[in-house]
Amino acid sequence: MNLSDALSLIREIPDFPQPGILFYDVTPLLGNPDAFETTVIEMSGTHQNIDYVAGMEARGFIFASALAIHQSIGFIPIRKFGKLPSETFSENYGLEYGTDTLEIHKDSCAPGTKVLIVDDVLATGGTACAAIKLVQSAGGEVREIIFLLEITALEGRQRILNEFPSMTIRSLKAT
Repeated sequence: MNLSDALSLIREIPDFPQPGILFYDVTPLLGNPDAFETTVIEMSGTHQNIDYVAGMEARGFIFASALAIHQSIGFIPIRKFGKLPSETFSENYGLEYGTDTLEIHKDSCAPGTKVLIVDDVLATGGTACAAIKLVQSAGGEVREIIFLLEITALEGRQRILNEFPSMTIRSLKAT
């Protein structure tokens, strides 16, 4: 299966989780093993010298953990507030429809560890900026951030670049 066919399985759900929000549902893509494999391979690109793949709860976990297995490297979960059992760093961030807090274990990576961050959708960029800050707080060096889908009208890429001007950002599909 080619990437375009795989990405065509993403469906749009209007007014979810609340009125005025257009939700991109990746579950049809995940349910198709060929499409899922194609996207994981495309996301993996040619990354060399990466120690970990970090993913944000919840859908970012799916792609990041699959990518970590594909590359035979570790996975770092970045979770919602209160979900990690050990000492954490926390970061508040803005969403398209509110605010939230993400956390990472303080011992998730050693200083100088090279990390690739993966998530499903780049919307406003708030989640991504929080994830970058968390990895940096834990001592990691974010080499790149990859998204399955980017909603360009929400200008999340620009928000990330405003805070992290040299960040490499890649998305497989832009809408």
